[in-house]
Amino acid sequence: MAPVAERFALQRVHYPITYDPIVLRHAQTLMRGAREGVTTYIEADLRDPAPILRQAAATLDFGQPVAVMLLGVLHCIPDSGDPAAIVARLVDAVPPGSYLTIAHPASDVATDQMAASMRKYNEHVTVPLTARSHDEVSALFAGLDLVEPGVVQLHRWRAGAGDPGTGRELANYGGLGRKP
Repeated sequence: MAPVAERFALQRVHYPITYDPIVLRHAQTLMRGAREGVTTYIEADLRDPAPILRQAAATLDFGQPVAVMLLGVLHCIPDSGDPAAIVARLVDAVPPGSYLTIAHPASDVATDQMAASMRKYNEHVTVPLTARSHDEVSALFAGLDLVEPGVVQLHRWRAGAGDPGTGRELANYGGLGRKP
């Protein structure tokens, strides 16, 4: 197996939303191989982490630190689906030194606008979206060492030179945590 720096996996993990042909097309392109390593396309349901972990282990070396990237997906898991337990199961499966990154819509930023937007969207879909508060998103990093600046609005996470729009309110949190 190649060193972890040379191996990576593209995972399409979904909560039964809809088939996304763009993700599949990108995965097919990457799976042709590259000098950087191997890419694997996994279509699975995030609510059931076991098959995801089993299939990922065929490509990734879980003896080395890996990154678990839950970007724009946890809001598809309602509170009744226990997103914290899902995150905990994924983090438990990876070795120390691994990282978890999350991007998640915020319920406590631009609250009126977000509540109205979520309500309107959820009226037209079978799988409702759930925005979460700063405390709720932060709790998803339980047991991990947060990388500074912690859980913040995405555009404020290590904002560099120039104006990334930090004077406005972006209703989305992000963070990065390291498994000790």
